[in-house]
Amino acid sequence: MNQSPGTIEAVGVNGQFDPLDELPVAYVEIDAHGAITRANRLTRSIHSSDCGELIGKKVWDLMPTDEKEQSYAIFMTAMETGENPPVARRSIFTSSGTFRVHELHRNLIRDTQGKPVGMRVVTVDVTEAHKAREGAERARAWLASVLESIAEAVIVTDALGFIRTANPAAEELFGWKAEELAGKTIERALPVLKFVSGNKTHLDFTMALESRTKGIATLLDRERRELRVEISTSPIIDKESGFTTGVVTLLRRVEEAG
Repeated sequence: MNQSPGTIEAVGVNGQFDPLDELPVAYVEIDAHGAITRANRLTRSIHSSDCGELIGKKVWDLMPTDEKEQSYAIFMTAMETGENPPVARRSIFTSSGTFRVHELHRNLIRDTQGKPVGMRVVTVDVTEAHKAREGAERARAWLASVLESIAEAVIVTDALGFIRTANPAAEELFGWKAEELAGKTIERALPVLKFVSGNKTHLDFTMALESRTKGIATLLDRERRELRVEISTSPIIDKESGFTTGVVTLLRRVEEAG
């Protein structure tokens, strides 16, 4: 075959041309017993040489020990039910000498009668995205713990005034559970009957969005009883965009004078 200068022909296993070698994602085919029957160039470059020849190897043998049983069970279930497995993430030991997280997209290979006889698997390296997601989840969990530990009542709303979360102190103060408050507008859930702050005698959500506020307010709790509190609000500003994304409200009970 004549080739123009700079053209590289894809050469697969045993020196034969394989168009799958041109794919920018890792691709393998597996028989009904879980043995790899085909692997493209990117797949072969990803896997460590310690794994040996990929062709003929059981696909779950490439997984960490604690994931092998799960991988085997999912594969066999797909073979028995004829249903394609959902997208999943697995750790794979690579030629870099480290485990990388890959997203697996799997589709059954069927014979002319529609019976499963194997599986095609496309894998995409999502290690960085996976680490970022785990980091974000840890940060959210840590912030949730901080919120729950605050002794004063804290209520967080979005930019439209809908309550996103409330801490245990807020539940105790107003008698509402956080899940009951979530999704309600703060003005409807906790109506302000009176407000005093210097020369101001009014407080609404628009004011809280625009700037910090602080004063003494009379609100209604779940039982529609009047509750006098010191209330402080502060807009939540997105660091990247500079837009206001919500309001955090801190409330502390104030005993009536005399």
